Amino acid sequence: MRRNSRGGIVRLVRRGGGPSSPGRWASCAETPLEAAAGDSAERIPPDRGRVQAPIVEWERLLDIAIAALVLVALSPVIVLVALAIKLDSRGPVLFRCTRVGRGGRHLGMLKFRKMRVGVSGPPLTAANDDRFTRIGRLLARTKLDEIPQFWNVLRGEMSLVGPRPEDPRIVCLHREEFAKILRVRPGITGLSQLAFANEAQILAVDDRLHDYLERILPQKMRLDRLYVDRSSLPMYLQILAWTFAAVCLGKQVAVHRSTGRLTVRAPRAHQAASVLVDSARSG
Repeated sequence: MRRNSRGGIVRLVRRGGGPSSPGRWASCAETPLEAAAGDSAERIPPDRGRVQAPIVEWERLLDIAIAALVLVALSPVIVLVALAIKLDSRGPVLFRCTRVGRGGRHLGMLKFRKMRVGVSGPPLTAANDDRFTRIGRLLARTKLDEIPQFWNVLRGEMSLVGPRPEDPRIVCLHREEFAKILRVRPGITGLSQLAFANEAQILAVDDRLHDYLERILPQKMRLDRLYVDRSSLPMYLQILAWTFAAVCLGKQVAVHRSTGRLTVRAPRAHQAASVLVDSARSG
């Protein structure tokens, strides 16, 4: 009922209002660092019995080395982005999203602020969301808003590669499905992140939250569980390489839902032609 009843979902995600007030999904909004400590979202207790053994040494060493290198290399970009945010609109440079990490522990995932302070609205952003600041639109389009998460990696809260951390309220809706996913550190990039890199463009305009919960989230959870099952050094490096191709070279990446195999996504026109050819052959 919680997954299929839209009324049930609303009751779970609403906060701060009575029957006659609209309520809001607080942790999906951009929360300044100072306010994050006061978040009263329901805590997901650590599932210690299901947490994986300590992360393999090679992955943690690569995480630290690459994250430190990226932060040093991008330090001029970080300074410029911070200045642009402050000049563009009032409010903090960074905000913290409450997400569920390894073992069910909450973490504060950092991002550059993209929205105007004090705005409210749907928990999921659209490609041309009117809540974005001018610089926020650029940050969302280029993924530069994700840079502060390399600090989360250095702190050991996240990995470069892993399942994308979800909001606690979404995890509450699918506790059993997330049991395996929460065995590993969440990642900046991963199979589900590459498969749904253009998520904001494909969500239903009229009800993005319902569309995400019913259509997108089940596919992402399957990919995240696949990563946990098949995690290895070659897969880790492959995902990093394809992420570089997607972010820096503009490649569209396709992820095979059963094997996790990564390839260049065929143009839609070519995909449609392939479907027609296959249909003609089968006929």
